[in-house]
Amino acid sequence: MFFVRSISLLAVLVSSPVAVLAASESEPMHFSSQEIELPSSDRTFPDGPGAEAINNNCLACHSAGMVLTQPKLTKAQWTETVNKMAKVYHAPISPEDSAAIIDYLTNLKPQP
Repeated sequence: MFFVRSISLLAVLVSSPVAVLAASESEPMHFSSQEIELPSSDRTFPDGPGAEAINNNCLACHSAGMVLTQPKLTKAQWTETVNKMAKVYHAPISPEDSAAIIDYLTNLKPQP
């Protein structure tokens, strides 16, 4: 029984790409380079404790305007967010800067 299921699964896995290729044979795929222009900004974070750390670390990927208009988050939520930037997205943030950034963001008053 296991052997029959294995063969059936193998047949499905092998035939699926063939069916997709056969269906798309009439219209070949075309790839081309695309160019996009990202908006630029000279805006930095307002002065205060931790402003240098957030300006030096976060502006490489985020605009100050985007961060400054985020809803008020708790220290735990900002900690989770900053840790995700470092661990998942490999942002090169030192532990000292992480603490300063988290404190800065926690004390931030959202702007409209």
